Amino acid sequence: MRLARPVTRQPPETIVALIDVVFFLLVFFMLIGRMDATAPFDVTPPTTETGADMPSGGITVSVSASGDLAVDGLVVDDAALDQAITARLVTTSDTLVRINAHRDTELRHVLPLVSRIETLGARDVVLVVTPETAPPAR
Repeated sequence: MRLARPVTRQPPETIVALIDVVFFLLVFFMLIGRMDATAPFDVTPPTTETGADMPSGGITVSVSASGDLAVDGLVVDDAALDQAITARLVTTSDTLVRINAHRDTELRHVLPLVSRIETLGARDVVLVVTPETAPPAR
C-alpha cells in the first residue's frame, strides 16, 4: 500500500517588508510636501517702517488693554465713537486717524476699529507701534 505524501505548501510570503516600505514612503512625502494652502497668485507681505516720524495732525483714537476707547484724550463709549470721529473729520480737513492701542489689547478690539474708521471717511489710518530696542531672544 502506498501512502500519499501530503502536499507540501510553500510558506506564504511575508508582506511585512512591503508595509515598511509603504510606511517610509508615506513619512517621506509627508515631510517634504507642503501642508499649507498656497495662494493662486504672488503674495508679498508688507514691511514695517520703524523709526519713521509720526504724521502730524489728525485724530488719535486710544484703545486700552480692556478695549476702552478715547478720542483725542476724551473717553467715549462704543456707541459715541462714530459720532466723535465724524464730528472731528467734518470740522478739520485732515483725514488722518492714529490708533494708539495698548500692547496687551486683543486684535478683536483693534481690527474692526480700523475698518469702522475707514467707513466713516478717514483716508489714512495709522497704527502706532513702538520698535523693540533689542532683538528678541531666541
